[in-house]
Amino acid sequence: MLNYLWAAMMTVGIIWAAFHGTIPDVTEAVLDSAKEAVSLAITMLGIMAFWSGIMEVGNGAGIIDALTGKMSPVMNFLFPKLDQSHPARKEIATNMAANMLGLSWAATPAGLKAMEELKKNSSLSPDTATKEMCTFLILNISSLQLIPMTMIAYRSQYGSVNPAAVTGPAFVATLISTLTAVIFCRLMDR
Repeated sequence: MLNYLWAAMMTVGIIWAAFHGTIPDVTEAVLDSAKEAVSLAITMLGIMAFWSGIMEVGNGAGIIDALTGKMSPVMNFLFPKLDQSHPARKEIATNMAANMLGLSWAATPAGLKAMEELKKNSSLSPDTATKEMCTFLILNISSLQLIPMTMIAYRSQYGSVNPAAVTGPAFVATLISTLTAVIFCRLMDR
């Protein structure tokens, strides 16, 4: 559905430009946007590679296992039916840690692994999400961010004088969204 929406918006834009004689402007904007997209992708690729590497080093050094242990009270509160030995706990902890650092792209692989692990032990049909899966998804979407690295990188890429100025407001906004998510999940568990 979204593909049709984008195609329709582009078609309407091109027709509008043709009727108003601004096709050269549209062409220039398309080329500028393509150049900007490649530049941004290279910047974000570097950041993602760095932090994904840090997460892998942390995993190899046992830091992720220690983090999972330290997060046990939070994990027990959020996922009361998830066993202490469940393999998804480590992936959930990794995902949450990456999200707290504002590394949503680095959090994605751990989030996907966590969902796979949660689904493996489910007695429900393959098309049905468990309560744990729903809780994890909602928490992942709200994602408490202590340091919004991705946003800081975007702001830096576009020449912001103070790219880190969003840190405080982002923390407050994600704290509110995460608290709302936790309250919602706890209410729905009842």
